Amino acid sequence: MAARAPLTIRMHPEDNVAIVANDGGLPAGTALPGGPVLVEKVPQGHKVALVALPRGAAVLRYGVPIGFALEDIAAGAWVHERRLQMPEARGLDDLPMATLQRGPLPPLEGFTFEGYRNPDGSVGTRNILAITQTVQCVAGVTDFAVQRIKAELLPRYPNVDDVVALEHGYGCGVAIDAPDAVIPIRTLRHISQNPNFGGEVMVVSLGCEKLQPERLLPPGSIPIADQRVEPDALDVVCLQDDAHVGFMSMVDSIVRQAEVHLKRLNARRRETVPASELVVGVQCGGSDAFSGVTANPAVGFCTDLLVRAGASVMFSETTEVRDGIAQLTARATTPEVAQAMVREMAWYDDYLKRGSVDRSANTTPGNKKGGLSNIVEKAMGSIVKSGSAPIANVLSPGEKLRARGLTYAATPASDFICGTLQLAAGMNLHVFTTGRGTPYGLAAVPVIKVATRTELARRWHDLMDINAGTIADGEATIEDVGWQLFRYMLDVASGRQKTWAERWKLHNQLVLFNPAPVT
Repeated sequence: MAARAPLTIRMHPEDNVAIVANDGGLPAGTALPGGPVLVEKVPQGHKVALVALPRGAAVLRYGVPIGFALEDIAAGAWVHERRLQMPEARGLDDLPMATLQRGPLPPLEGFTFEGYRNPDGSVGTRNILAITQTVQCVAGVTDFAVQRIKAELLPRYPNVDDVVALEHGYGCGVAIDAPDAVIPIRTLRHISQNPNFGGEVMVVSLGCEKLQPERLLPPGSIPIADQRVEPDALDVVCLQDDAHVGFMSMVDSIVRQAEVHLKRLNARRRETVPASELVVGVQCGGSDAFSGVTANPAVGFCTDLLVRAGASVMFSETTEVRDGIAQLTARATTPEVAQAMVREMAWYDDYLKRGSVDRSANTTPGNKKGGLSNIVEKAMGSIVKSGSAPIANVLSPGEKLRARGLTYAATPASDFICGTLQLAAGMNLHVFTTGRGTPYGLAAVPVIKVATRTELARRWHDLMDINAGTIADGEATIEDVGWQLFRYMLDVASGRQKTWAERWKLHNQLVLFNPAPVT
């Protein structure tokens, strides 16, 4: 096979750097088409200076300064994090507030999927029995019971997709009355109401924990699926009850109560619903310099398709959008929505300050190896997942989504905390882009993995669902991959396709965001 011609990608006409797209990078002496000759080897995904950059000069990517040269950088040189000073964070005053009024996107009609209609009007993409836990102490017993349920009961109920335990590390040893404790408590409460659980709520409690079942799920907080059940009834198996004599009696109680819920879930059937019933969370993890070139722009195009179809889409990761706040507040539908975004950024700035860290702590060794020099560059590539639709809503951590359109759901950038909070908001389908690669998955919702590079999609062929690397290869456009993802989402939501994470049952534990003190 002939060697591929040198290929670089420049994101904006004003950019004075481009990234190298060739597998393995490019060696010194390579002449770039219409550009300089490389003065040193530049790895794949890393930046090359297109012009000479004197010390102090702004380095531009995406048309914005991602840093300032710490030394003179020759044209054709490798531009990496050790040669850049990161810009100061954009202040939160004097931002453009709802100034970019483009009007609604044209409607996209006629697209449907097969979903499970719930008593509260929401729609699930899966039919799962979830067992909520009030405290980590019960996790071992619950897991043992779940394995028995899967082996002995689940085969009798073929219309139920799975049984999952909502395991977490919260519930005791915490300042349960601290003001910020509302965040993990409402997060777990709202996860219990996720559309993929069909309105069935079952709880396993220890008995002595601080997070008592009635506090987690107060009367009236859960729509009851079976109208024969008293509205305020809560199905709780308490392990410390006197009726439990020995380990197996605890397990038997959980299995017995689970069957009540399995019978009701098994009676449910998929029905044709409009694509507007999708609630999609988008996220990236293990990002590289291609994330903002291929996968995230394709997801952004798909986000616009979903919004046009009347669906709900959430983008998140406060640290990874903080440096693009001016772009986001300008896209807000109203000044109130813009101010809500500012509120969330200010809260997170203060949260980081209390921990004596700043936003520079976000970028990982893998991000940098993949060509991302700092959080500013990472942020510019992250926000494009949100597409171009007006931002209509803002959620604080743990809140439940109650509106359609594009929503900024404030979360930390951690894959697991972000996914957990999007679950709590009501997500029924998850899209996750990655450049370095991660086997991340959630038990409660299908997770569609989008690879940024063809090399990753080829190596991880049984983990990646969509290859957006074809964009950098010149074999597909952003629009092509965006439409591919949209149609694949409808198939996955309908149960016609299973994601690789579902097939392998790759599921990460839930992580509740708890800014309150631990006692």
